[in-house]
Amino acid sequence: MATADQPPDRVALFVTCFNDTLFPQVGRATVTLLERLGVTVDFPLGQTCCGQLHFNSGYRRECEPLVDRFAEVFADYPAVVTPSASCAAMVRHQHPVLRPDRTPPPVYELSEFLVDVLGVTDVGASFPHRVAWHTTCHSRRMLRIGDRPARLLAEVRGLDLLPLTHPEQCCGFGGTFSVKNPDTSVAMGDDKADDVLDTGAELLAAADTSCLMHIGGLLSRRGAPVRPVHLAEILAATEPAP
Repeated sequence: MATADQPPDRVALFVTCFNDTLFPQVGRATVTLLERLGVTVDFPLGQTCCGQLHFNSGYRRECEPLVDRFAEVFADYPAVVTPSASCAAMVRHQHPVLRPDRTPPPVYELSEFLVDVLGVTDVGASFPHRVAWHTTCHSRRMLRIGDRPARLLAEVRGLDLLPLTHPEQCCGFGGTFSVKNPDTSVAMGDDKADDVLDTGAELLAAADTSCLMHIGGLLSRRGAPVRPVHLAEILAATEPAP
């Protein structure tokens, strides 16, 4: 596995099907950021879903071909970077359960790769806005990314990072949980939206667009002016100060 002492000369971008379909700007921002830091980024066209939807819904047998495909598509890369803590957790923790005979390539959530592998926190970003940060459940409980995003955001010029009162609380999305338990999901999301609005932030940031979609949708229904933005979009930005 690559380390900060010997970072890889190229990486593969695992954009995830959620980002590819609904938030393509996040994948573009990830490439912009990594290339600015001198990293060569490949995008293997054979990539598909990591299988998390199937796995979490109990369709483990149907998930296995996706695990095999992932391992084959990314086999030749020293590192795989993804702007999704949720999908990174799926590959790292569940792929070995489904296919113990396969060794998945090293997969890093974006902030992990920047801080642990490249050894940087100042990525040359400028983003003069008031931003609230939501720590997603997968990033907190499965990847344990800790303060990596906060360390990166602290170096962004002009950014005012505003803490949530209840940062440990789930937003209520949970993938198919939001479909099967909509009332509970919305209630949890409304609590998170209240927390965001109490900060006075202009934008809400996170490491997973799934959570941003859920909270952002609830904020939009209220007519709230807070816009969701992914960590990659902030770190790729070079906005001049007002």
